[in-house]
Amino acid sequence: MAKNAIGLAIATEEYGAKFFANGAAPAGVLEHPGTIKDPLRVKESWNSAYQGSANAHKIAVLEEGMKYTPIGIAPEQAQFLETRKFQINEIARIFRVPPHMLADLEKSSFSNIEQQSLEFVKYTLDPWVVRWEQSMCRVLFSESEKPTYFIKFNVDGLLRGDYASRMSGYATARQNGWMSANDIRELENLDRISPDLGGDLYLINGAMTKLQDAGLFGEVQQKKEDSS
Repeated sequence: MAKNAIGLAIATEEYGAKFFANGAAPAGVLEHPGTIKDPLRVKESWNSAYQGSANAHKIAVLEEGMKYTPIGIAPEQAQFLETRKFQINEIARIFRVPPHMLADLEKSSFSNIEQQSLEFVKYTLDPWVVRWEQSMCRVLFSESEKPTYFIKFNVDGLLRGDYASRMSGYATARQNGWMSANDIRELENLDRISPDLGGDLYLINGAMTKLQDAGLFGEVQQKKEDSS
């Protein structure tokens, strides 16, 4: 099936190239009322004068009562453009590549291109990445090294969202104590902050409290004020 899809795409391209090389006009026949003494000479003379895109739309001069009759099917009738578009998507499906990565943006938008790119990493690249990681670990490490060392391709850069989404995610991670400033800066390819300046600190938002303790601080403060 894959072979036929690619073969059809090649055949369509070759057809289009030949079609436009011949002046984007259907092939035709020259009719003569009598007998042509040298048909090869007539054919070569006609092709030399009118064949090709450079000779398109020239006025033809027919001799000896000859008549030109075009034959063939227009590319619109043969769905030439539609076939080319379909084959792009067909081949993209075979290799699990989003059409927008092959410059087919007909059904793409700014809102769905990012999601398609993430799916490409998840469903197309990841299966191969896992195979490469496992194969490299198997052949590069000895049995004693395998429990300690491993090979991992970092595809996080391909999975990064837009700037606003990343900053929002980093803010949540920072405020909830599971990422430090240097963890975030490393993901953004920024220089690390010195530990003396708090670059490796994990912080947590201390304003959160349990539901049953809500208002407890205010009550304590009120008692202190009353006693004073």
